[in-house]
Amino acid sequence: MTGESYILEMENISKFFPGVHALDQVQLRVRRGTVHALMGENGAGKSTLMKILIGVLKKDGGTIHYDGGPYEITGIRDALQKGISMIFQELHPILDMTVAENIFIGRESRKGLFVDKKKMLEDTQELLDRLGVDYIRPSDKMRRLSAAKIQMVEICKALSYNAKLIIMDEPTSALTEDECKKLFEIIRDLKEKGTAFIFISHKMDEIFQISDEITVMRDGKYILTKPADQMTTDELIKAMVGREITSVFPKQQSQIGEPVLEIKGISSKGAFENVSFSIRKGEIFGLAGLMGAGRTEVAEGIFGFRKLSGGEIWLHGKKINIRSPQDAIRYKMAFLTEDRKYTGLFLPLSVSDNVIMPSVKQFLKAGFLQKNCVKKAVQKGIDQFAIKTPSARQTVNNLSGGNQQKVLVARWMLTDPDIIILDEPTRGIDVGTKAEIHKIMSGLACQGKTVLMISSEMPELIGMCDRIGVMHKGQLSGILEGDEMTQVNIMRYAAGLTV
Repeated sequence: MTGESYILEMENISKFFPGVHALDQVQLRVRRGTVHALMGENGAGKSTLMKILIGVLKKDGGTIHYDGGPYEITGIRDALQKGISMIFQELHPILDMTVAENIFIGRESRKGLFVDKKKMLEDTQELLDRLGVDYIRPSDKMRRLSAAKIQMVEICKALSYNAKLIIMDEPTSALTEDECKKLFEIIRDLKEKGTAFIFISHKMDEIFQISDEITVMRDGKYILTKPADQMTTDELIKAMVGREITSVFPKQQSQIGEPVLEIKGISSKGAFENVSFSIRKGEIFGLAGLMGAGRTEVAEGIFGFRKLSGGEIWLHGKKINIRSPQDAIRYKMAFLTEDRKYTGLFLPLSVSDNVIMPSVKQFLKAGFLQKNCVKKAVQKGIDQFAIKTPSARQTVNNLSGGNQQKVLVARWMLTDPDIIILDEPTRGIDVGTKAEIHKIMSGLACQGKTVLMISSEMPELIGMCDRIGVMHKGQLSGILEGDEMTQVNIMRYAAGLTV
């Protein structure tokens, strides 16, 4: 040990997977009562290192010291007992249980032999109140919650362990600005009481707001550790990607034409009401708003995932009826959902299977799949969107988050859509891949595609969109364009205020 100031010291950690050296003598030292940012692109090895720390994976080399002594564990439960908890990037809620049951599973409050449900509900409400969450009830079933709400439940769960070291892997990826502020208040309060945090995020502004020190990994290797106040954003990005990123928002000027998709007063009971806007050929139209404002629900209504109770959808000047996603696909629409893990990808299947899923009919001849045609089409998508994969046969679950997102893009581009709906297209993606996704979006607009993008990141909306519609409590409160597209104006409309 180098001193009592460190609660965690990981030295020369190595990990091998078949054909891949995932971690190559990585080091990480975390001081007590600090927030330590762990940075790197998708695939850098951050999550692998954390999974070793909490016992999901076994290390193949190196040593770990924790809280003053050698650290060897048998699994997650052992890590929790030693005072280490983690919020995973990939959320795995038990969907048919309640919020309270998910938070306290395996450590339920009891009255004798029976579970004390009342006490669990009270304790859960206390955690929700602590985070300022008034839109989730302890008795809510997880299945009915959005990805963002499930994220808040996971944060509550991590805080409930009163751990000495809390690992947060993309904890704010689905949170609004106000929710992030509340979470950071709690982190600072716990930090003052001696709790240490390992904080993984691709949001640069967050890193410099909350962290004391930053460690950077790249391609499974340790690069550097520096105090946060001694680094700039450009220095951090260069250390992460090994090169300079000239523009995170490489927006090209597209030729904007006539209206393609016109939404006229659509409503869906309990979700949104009387929403109207139009999107033109070659335009990127953004939808902003706070969590629960109805952004995703509107997109689901357009694409046929959600039943409309009123209003009309017009395409190229003609009224159309969309009762299901199959109808939307026939009208040459595509939809990248906000949760690629649960509602987008088929994780156990290969890259090839995922890419051709909605287009499989075009590869059938006399009832037989034309394997050579499939191979060529999938490889074209891999090359076009620079998907980093050993082969088209690789299981999608083994790809990084950014490459999984590119698989979804390749899938929908194979259907040759005219209208592309992107719900949080860069959530949980590193800065390098984010710039690549933005370049793809801009390229699609330049090809004359019509793009509807939903995002919680205001710089992304302002940097990539030609116009921005802002939702507030299920209604469209305004549409911004040109110089009107500022963070202040977006927040005012999102709060229901007049600009």
